[in-house]
Amino acid sequence: MNLDSKACGVFAIAPTPFHEDGAIDWASIDRMVDFYFEVGCDGLTVLGLLGEAGKLDPSEALAVAQRVIKRAGDKPVIVGVSSPGFAAMRALTRSVMDCGAAGVMISPASTLRTDDQITGYFRGAVEAIGADVPWVLQDFPLITDVVMTPGMIRRIVTENPSLMVLKHEDWPGLEKISALRRYEEDGSMRHISILVGNNGLFLDFELDRGVDGANTGYAFPDMLVECVRLAKEGKRNAAHDLFDAHLPLLRYEQQVGVGLAARKYILKRRGILGSDAMRKPCTSLTATGRAEVDYLMDRLALRDARAECKPRLVRV
Repeated sequence: MNLDSKACGVFAIAPTPFHEDGAIDWASIDRMVDFYFEVGCDGLTVLGLLGEAGKLDPSEALAVAQRVIKRAGDKPVIVGVSSPGFAAMRALTRSVMDCGAAGVMISPASTLRTDDQITGYFRGAVEAIGADVPWVLQDFPLITDVVMTPGMIRRIVTENPSLMVLKHEDWPGLEKISALRRYEEDGSMRHISILVGNNGLFLDFELDRGVDGANTGYAFPDMLVECVRLAKEGKRNAAHDLFDAHLPLLRYEQQVGVGLAARKYILKRRGILGSDAMRKPCTSLTATGRAEVDYLMDRLALRDARAECKPRLVRV
């Protein structure tokens, strides 16, 4: 199943599970993939910025992608292939597409500044991976330090027919979404899917602005699935109420540096990961941080029973 511009729903960003000694936890990968699809996710993304892809060697990265793709069956899996050089990007892309990936995700190199540099970079990336490979443009200036205006994104979309999805992670970004949708309405840009990241931090109003769903890694993907469904059904107040209940925990998990540690800790509490370990170098969650997450989970459980973290039976 190849990715196309109709992609919608929730494409969860999957972390890479590790044992305490830093070895890849293959059993947790299987449980994690099963969990995401059991709770209604429409697809997965692996080897993203928060998948600790930079801490994997090339053979490990390919092995993780292969394991997830195989476990996902006929569900779409997007693989992050961003790299400082096009040779490595090309090699990983060809390998994962041969294994059945639905597409790849590319973020801009942090050295890009001018419009011509940015557009030239993506033309070069598409030439490297092949114009027949569907891809996701990751727009996350907080991390990449590359700012792309709506007009710039329109130019990239126009120049690259294989671009199917924008992963929108700019903020403030609501007006950016509206501008892109206006381009589609006036015919100056073809339709693309817009899936949002930022841990879903602004998902409530992004759905109101017309995005197609979420492509992010919050430890309660089942909430994201339900929130998107409610919004698409026109149940705006119910969607906002559900989102508001999760916002304190979601915000805590969005912290730069320690956010992934919090996410893994929650997924461990939910019985998905065997360990909340990250590969070094990393910023671990302190005892105080874990206590704060526990407090937020207890408060959330008063409004959403999923936060009670009762043991789950998952396939291994």
